[in-house]
Amino acid sequence: MDNVRQAGVLLHISSLPAKYKIGSLGKEAYRFAKKLAKAGVKYWQILPLVQTGYGDSPYQSVSCTSGNPYFIDLDLLAGQGLLTKKELAAAKGAGNVDYGALYAERYQTLRTAFSRFAFDSTEFRAYVDEGKHEDYALFMTAKTVYGGTFTDWEEGLCRREEGALEKLRTDYHEEYLFWQFLQYEFDLQWKALKHYCNSLELKIIGDIPLYVAYDSADVWAHPELFKLDENLKPAKVAGVPPDYFSETGQLWGNPVFDWAAHKKENYRWWRGRLAHALETYDVVRIDHFRGLDRYYEVNADEATAVNGCWQDGPKDELFEGVDKSRIIAEDLGEMDDGVRSLIARTGLPGMKVLLFAFDGNEDNAFLPHNIATNSVCYTGTHDNDTVAGYVKSLTPEEFLLFRSRVAKELKQCGLDIKLGRTPESCSKAFVEIAMASKSSLAVVPVQDLMGLDNSARMNHPGTNGGNWVWRLKKLPSNAVFARIGRLIKKYR
Repeated sequence: MDNVRQAGVLLHISSLPAKYKIGSLGKEAYRFAKKLAKAGVKYWQILPLVQTGYGDSPYQSVSCTSGNPYFIDLDLLAGQGLLTKKELAAAKGAGNVDYGALYAERYQTLRTAFSRFAFDSTEFRAYVDEGKHEDYALFMTAKTVYGGTFTDWEEGLCRREEGALEKLRTDYHEEYLFWQFLQYEFDLQWKALKHYCNSLELKIIGDIPLYVAYDSADVWAHPELFKLDENLKPAKVAGVPPDYFSETGQLWGNPVFDWAAHKKENYRWWRGRLAHALETYDVVRIDHFRGLDRYYEVNADEATAVNGCWQDGPKDELFEGVDKSRIIAEDLGEMDDGVRSLIARTGLPGMKVLLFAFDGNEDNAFLPHNIATNSVCYTGTHDNDTVAGYVKSLTPEEFLLFRSRVAKELKQCGLDIKLGRTPESCSKAFVEIAMASKSSLAVVPVQDLMGLDNSARMNHPGTNGGNWVWRLKKLPSNAVFARIGRLIKKYR
C-alpha cells in the first residue's frame, strides 16, 4: 500500500442500496465512490466478489475467480436493450437481501437478457476463446443439467475426460454460453466501476478466502491439488481446534490443499489465483492468513474438530515473485510465533481491531499504544459486532469497566477523544481512535461510521442462516461523510 496515512471504508457490494433486491455495480456504487472520494477516503474495502454458494457466503463459492451474477446491474443491461421496463419492474425489491427469492427469480431475468444478447459478436467470442472462465462455465452447465456435486455426474465428466467435456460443451452449448455471458457482463461492469474509482484516486481493497468450497469448479478442475480420496471425496477438511469459544472446535468442511502437490508445480495455481485477485483489486486481503504458515486439518469423517492436527503450509515460498506491497494479512484469531515470523519476513501489514483491544490486558496487540505503523486498524470487521451493537450488549457494570479501560488508553496515548455514554457516541469515538492510530491505514465499516447497532451486523461466524443479508436503505448522509472528512484532515 502507499506509504502514507490513509483512510478506508468497508462496505460490500451486496449491502449497497438498490432497486432490485441486492446491491449492484450500478448507479449507487458510483454515487458511494464519489462521496468517499469527496470526503478524502482513499480506500473502499469490499468482501469477495465471487458467485456465492452454500449458505450465501462470499467465502463459499463455486469458483474462486468468478464474479457474482447477482451484482450485475439490471439497469445497465436494460441500457443495452436486453431487458424491458416491465421486466425491470418485476425484479424490484427493497429491504434486506432475500437470497432464496434471488435464486428463484434473478437467474430467470438474466436468462431473458441473454436471449436478446448478440453472443456471436466478435468481442464476446474473443472473451470466450480467451478461456478465462472455461472451467466455471463447464461446471455450471453440468450443475444445471445434472445437479448434485461433480462426483454425482457420470464418470467421464466427473474425471474431466476430454470427450465428456467436449460433449457437454456441444450438447448444451447455449447453456455453456449463458454462464460465459454472466461473467462477460460482470467483468464489463466491474472494470468500469473500478476505473471510475481509480479516476477519483480511490482504490479497492478486495478479499480472497484461504480455502475454496468442495462443490466448486476449482476442486473439480484440479483435484490433484487437494487432499481427496480415490473417489474424489475429501479425505481431510479444514477447521480450527477447540478453544475458549468452542469445546469441540470449528469444522469448516472445506477440502485442504495438498501443499506438496502445489510445490511440485511451483504453486502455479495459487500464484495464478493471487495474480487474478491483484488484477481485480488494487489491494488484496488474504483471509485466514495463518493457514499459510500452519493449518489445522481433520479427517473428513469426523463429527467435530477435536481430533485434528496441525500441518505445515507453504510459508514464504508461496510469495516468491509476488507483489507483496499490495497484500494485507488477516492475522486474527489464535496466532503463534510461526505466523508472526512469517508476517515479519514477508513484511505484510496485519490487522488491528479496536473492538478486541479492551480486555484489560496491557500487552493486547490491538491497544492503540501497541499498534505499529505497518498495519491496518479497524474499528471492527464483517465478522463481529458493530461498535454500537457491542456497547448495547453490555450490562451497566460491564459498560463502566469498558469505558474506564478506553479512557485509560486514550490518556496513555495523549488523545483527547470523548467516549460518551450512548452506543452511537461510542461508535463515533472508535472511528476517531482508528483515525488517530499509528496504522498507515484505518478502515471503518460503514455500520460504525453511521453508528448502527447489531441489526446491521453482516455475519455471525459458526451460524447458518441470516448472514450476509444486511444492506443500506439509502447511502449515508452528507453529514456522515463530512464527519469522516474532518477526522481525515485532523489526523492527517
